[in-house]
Amino acid sequence: MGKYFDELSRSMEFLGEFSDTVFVGQSVEVAGTAMRNTLLNLDPGKLIELPVEEDFQLGLSIGIAISGVTPISIFPRWNFLLLATNQVVNHLDKLKELTQLENPGKVIVRTGIGSEKPLYPGPQHTGDFTDAFKLMCPHMNIVRLDSPEMIFEEYQKAYERSDGTSTLLIEWSDKYND
Repeated sequence: MGKYFDELSRSMEFLGEFSDTVFVGQSVEVAGTAMRNTLLNLDPGKLIELPVEEDFQLGLSIGIAISGVTPISIFPRWNFLLLATNQVVNHLDKLKELTQLENPGKVIVRTGIGSEKPLYPGPQHTGDFTDAFKLMCPHMNIVRLDSPEMIFEEYQKAYERSDGTSTLLIEWSDKYND
């Protein structure tokens, strides 16, 4: 079992090996966030860099999923994912019902609780809304990755699901350096 960051990198490399996965978001193709560093060993052709447009990003990810590809949609902070709450709560969580498909595809959403060390970036970067989203999204699998032992297994389960259930995985940015 590796360290927290190493397990994240291993998980992204695992997901990157499949022909039906893409990585979507801000700083997936260019430097800018610590999450980017977990994608360095991936095929650049699997990375879709987007502008800061969170609601659009998740809507695009849902469309990609319906087409049969599994997007790993990356939002570096919970506070940024809040801007896509409409898509998460009203569309992704209810995708089976909205499409009337047994398996409409799935999105793996990756977000993080912002680090507070070595510099506290302020309350707009360090929120943890896991419990609230579990209440709002009863049809999604929502998991906070509290230990390195959880990481690979949860990403693997999220990918291997065949029931059309999307997964939201929450990382601790402060654990990247453990």
